[in-house]
Amino acid sequence: MKKIVKQIVGIDVAQKELVVCLGRMTDEWSPGIYAHKAFANNTKGFNALESWVKKLVDPEVSVRFVMEATGVYHEPLAYWLSGRGYTISIVLPNKISNYFRTLEVKTITDQTASQAITFFGLERKLENWKQPDSVYKRLRQLVRERDQLVQERTMVKNQLHAEKSEAEPGGSSIIRMKKRIVLLDKQEMEIKEEIQAIVKKDKKTSDAVHIINTIPGIGLLTAVTVLAETNGFELIRNKRQLTSYAGLDVVQKQSGTSVQSKPRISKRGNKYLRKAMYLPALSAIRCDERFKGIFARVVAKNGIKMKAGVAVQRKLLEMTYTIFKTNQPYAKDYLKKEDEADKTRAVIN
Repeated sequence: MKKIVKQIVGIDVAQKELVVCLGRMTDEWSPGIYAHKAFANNTKGFNALESWVKKLVDPEVSVRFVMEATGVYHEPLAYWLSGRGYTISIVLPNKISNYFRTLEVKTITDQTASQAITFFGLERKLENWKQPDSVYKRLRQLVRERDQLVQERTMVKNQLHAEKSEAEPGGSSIIRMKKRIVLLDKQEMEIKEEIQAIVKKDKKTSDAVHIINTIPGIGLLTAVTVLAETNGFELIRNKRQLTSYAGLDVVQKQSGTSVQSKPRISKRGNKYLRKAMYLPALSAIRCDERFKGIFARVVAKNGIKMKAGVAVQRKLLEMTYTIFKTNQPYAKDYLKKEDEADKTRAVIN
């Protein structure tokens, strides 16, 4: 009789729904899925999910719940399961999407996505998830709130400019728009002050921000955004994984000699990380000779300034990870050492 050695609950999380698959691995190392069902993404659905899983799994074998890090929609379920003592793994979306491509699946649906997550959990050794650091979680809420305010303010300023350019501008509309801009400025300042207060109060975060700020072009808000969006690099194991998580990895479609697209960044990752690197990259290119050199070399190679800017963004993001992990501040010869280390790793591999 086959013995079950591993049980996985793979969950594709949406805003309102959880699409769930149950999978198991036997001692013959044959993974398989034997049940699937959808539940509401709320407390009532969580209770129904738990009851359903308990009826179908082997109580003698541990069960692991696996899901993607899908924005914030997975968090209520993850916290609920964690509070009830279940083993959970949260996987970066790019890992699942890369794994999905290896499967012979032509149609992508919520069910096939949950199946892919289940098989991924059965075939891979996954790390246990733990609740995010409360400081990083609060900082993430604040930096995202600020981002939304900045976007709204930009929109209102554009509307104000358009209204002023009208043949007969609406005086009352202009007054209201100006008041909204003043309010948004005030709220942004309040958020910045709250961020500064949190960082100052927590020594671990303050030390991390201070050492990341030694990198040219990176200030307080950028450092806080990177730490908050990665939970202190909790799920990140190397620089390549980090750039992929941010959507700054390069993708290219090529098939034979007839199909070949231009290399581009995937933009499939965390948009807040990408946005956080944009202005620091411009500053680093303008003020630091080493980053000017990187920018110039890429432009000389392909003549595309945007691609060169992305290369600097990627390098800055990688440096935040390395400096955070090594706890060594940025030095003038840092880029040279990094290049030498990369060449050494390439030779070894």
